[in-house]
Amino acid sequence: MMEVFKDKILRFLKHSDYAPVKISQLAKEMGVGSADYQEFKRAFDELRRSGQVVLAERNLVGLPALSGSVIGTFRGNPKGFGFVVPLEPNSHGDLFIPPNATMEAMTGDIVVARVVKKGRRAGQMRIAGKVVDILERGQNRFVGTLLNKAEGWIVQPDGKGFVEPISVDDVRAKNAKEKNKVVVEIMSYPTERHLARGVIVEVLGKAGQYESEISSIIQQFHLPREFNDSCIAQAHKAATEFEPEDIEGRDDITGKVIVTIDPPDARDFDDAISVETDEQGNWILGVHIADVSCFVEAGTALDLEAKDRGNSAYLPGRVIPMLPEMLSNGVCSLQPEQPRFVKSAYITYDNNGNVVGRRYANSVIRSTQRLTYQQVDRVLKGHTKGVKPEVLGLLKDMDTLAKIIERRRRKAGMLHLDLPETELILDDAGRVVDAEPADDSYPHTIIEMFMVEANEAVASLLDRINVPFMRRIHPDPDSMTMQNLSLLVKSLGLSLPKLPDRKAIQQLLDGVKGSDSSLAINLVVLRSFERAVYSPLHIGHFALASKLYCHFTSPIRRYADLLVHRVLDCHLRRTLDTASMEEVLDAQDLTETGKHITFTEQRAEDAERELKTVLILQMLEKHIGAELDCVVTGLTNFGVFVQCRKLGIEGLVQTTDLGPDVWKYSHKAGCITGRHSGQIITLGKPMKVKIVSVNVPARQLSVAPVEPLVGTASKARKSKSKKVSRGRRVGRRGKKRR
Repeated sequence: MMEVFKDKILRFLKHSDYAPVKISQLAKEMGVGSADYQEFKRAFDELRRSGQVVLAERNLVGLPALSGSVIGTFRGNPKGFGFVVPLEPNSHGDLFIPPNATMEAMTGDIVVARVVKKGRRAGQMRIAGKVVDILERGQNRFVGTLLNKAEGWIVQPDGKGFVEPISVDDVRAKNAKEKNKVVVEIMSYPTERHLARGVIVEVLGKAGQYESEISSIIQQFHLPREFNDSCIAQAHKAATEFEPEDIEGRDDITGKVIVTIDPPDARDFDDAISVETDEQGNWILGVHIADVSCFVEAGTALDLEAKDRGNSAYLPGRVIPMLPEMLSNGVCSLQPEQPRFVKSAYITYDNNGNVVGRRYANSVIRSTQRLTYQQVDRVLKGHTKGVKPEVLGLLKDMDTLAKIIERRRRKAGMLHLDLPETELILDDAGRVVDAEPADDSYPHTIIEMFMVEANEAVASLLDRINVPFMRRIHPDPDSMTMQNLSLLVKSLGLSLPKLPDRKAIQQLLDGVKGSDSSLAINLVVLRSFERAVYSPLHIGHFALASKLYCHFTSPIRRYADLLVHRVLDCHLRRTLDTASMEEVLDAQDLTETGKHITFTEQRAEDAERELKTVLILQMLEKHIGAELDCVVTGLTNFGVFVQCRKLGIEGLVQTTDLGPDVWKYSHKAGCITGRHSGQIITLGKPMKVKIVSVNVPARQLSVAPVEPLVGTASKARKSKSKKVSRGRRVGRRGKKRR
């Protein structure tokens, strides 16, 4: 718990709105109860001893002041400037680096920056920095497009990290051609006079083609490629030696009506459902999860590879699996009419959805039917064609039970963010030709409710028997973040308490559902939360209103679930002694493993988002001038970010394209205002825009309002107001002299 408090204290003190207070007041503002205060105080004292926090005048708590130099990670901007994100928190935050002071550092580099004071403005010291040393380069390989310029061959890197071109020689050594997508390795880094120089180490194909772009994303995000021979051999052996008749120690429930429900293109079916009632009329939910642990032993080559991958990555048109397909799509997958080994969690509910009992078992099942979400949705609406008679009753019971559970969970404070997903429509060549909203019918919620219940049930068991295991944690947001959320929401004309709890946030989300502001409000709420992560720390899941939570239901595609299965298996086989636990965990440091698989999860999500952006931008590149139906999702002092409702992609409207006015951004008011026209732009404002330009390598979409927000009539008012304002300025100067 001490590590949790240390992390929370540092994050709280880094808030831009933090005003120094004494330690007792800090604990109060952070919501620390009297029972936890001593642990909180010990965490604070440890931070103070290490110099990460300080007690200033009158014993006020703060971060250490910015010293003469800072070590941190450089984050570049396409406009030439950048920021150094300090490795150790300080009272100033990120250090701004002007364009002429970057020492040609690249995004991701670890640098030393000298702090430069720029004098005072509005009573505050202005500070900038100058990079004086590059301690460690962030990376030396980049993916980009090969171009033949007048000054020679260059590679224009993809993405927003390193944007300067890289000079290359001897392009024919790899048979590279102009407009090929290539991987370039840096031989010499850029200087003030010279570009970086590199050598092409791999040609991925012609830029713009699907295979080239997906290979580019795999390289850019360092996603895994093919499995090595040892992993393939182990997977083949496990698959061919599978004996479904050898069910000693397993419950034989092959006669039970059980179904899988997945997307139409899914092949790795790792969860199946049964629902029954007992003699007292209680519901019994059975969640049956593929028993991957009996095929992938701890410490083997395949286990180490799965741990390194962390999870499967789902890219548009391609899956990079955590396990070889002969397992993930073969003997582990709960295919219909095939005997499969599973771990079963049975949860018994009364008619109000309250849990009255739980049971766990190793089992063997035979899925009755494989269904898609769309099929189940049609069945629940009365269209039963193609569904087995015995399955129809099960689906109706699932629908009834899921709604009972959902009501109970929402009453307990479970939050549901309404962030619609976009499904890309690709042609045979992998090009995006259109997009449509992803299916979000109620069967998705049915499966979500059942998976959440099973995850919570297994976490409760493992916590009760007091064994270490990988939890899925989502820390509570701190009070300052919630205050800022409240202020922002109120600036949009909506109501939220000063310190909103889950119930208030839930009411806010319900209140905007279906409105123009729904997307923006849901994004604002999402950004106010920390990310959920993997960790053995005893912390619950805020968004799910769950005190105990882990991931158990997807071991085919998540390593965290596989770790949980192994601990559960020891419990079921009654081998939970010290020796067996060490064997199961393979002496792994759960904290470090949790950090790693949290990283791989984020990496996969970022790669998916990036590839979607690339494919959509390639389509839009051919439609300059086309109109998009958008909503405002972000405000800055240089423009407005809008998100296309249909495509889900974000574009930037420069302030100069908003109309003939002086546009001023107010962070406090949460809006951009036209000084002369009085036009106000807030989050959630609908906006019709047209495509101005597309830059695929830089992942940039520039748009402008179809109709300027300020017309010619406003121009006249602007001219008149200028004369008036001059008189006002004179008057103010005269008053100051008096």
